[in-house]
Amino acid sequence: MLSNTCKYAIRALIYLGRYSKNGEKIGIKKIAGDLGIPTPFLGKILQNLVKHKILSSTKGPNGGFGLGKPAGEITLYEIVKTVDGEDFFLNCLISLEPCSVHIEKGKPCAVHKRFNEVRSALMQFYLKTTIASVTSDFDGHKNLIRI
Repeated sequence: MLSNTCKYAIRALIYLGRYSKNGEKIGIKKIAGDLGIPTPFLGKILQNLVKHKILSSTKGPNGGFGLGKPAGEITLYEIVKTVDGEDFFLNCLISLEPCSVHIEKGKPCAVHKRFNEVRSALMQFYLKTTIASVTSDFDGHKNLIRI
């Protein structure tokens, strides 16, 4: 499962991908208010994404946050890896260790083979899904989808 922090990061990036056009910045209070996320918590999340160059930020009265690179270059995988780390994609379903630890010992868990297939498909989804593809899916669904 993704952490709430990671879900907030994904939601914020989708929001910025949808509403921050042509390098325009959106203020933290606007983003937090529209998404229903506490401003201080969202600020920490967004600053981490700025540090990793996924977002850009500008200080001052007309400052705010925007995408640090084109929406088509920001994958869900990159966001998850930055916020939650790669454990989501590497850890065993049953134990608290990466699957590789059990495989090296020659003792993968009872669900490893089945789960590994699911995990591989899930990883491909995260690697191939970009902020641009998600925001384009919003077309025609403005009233149905709230981020």
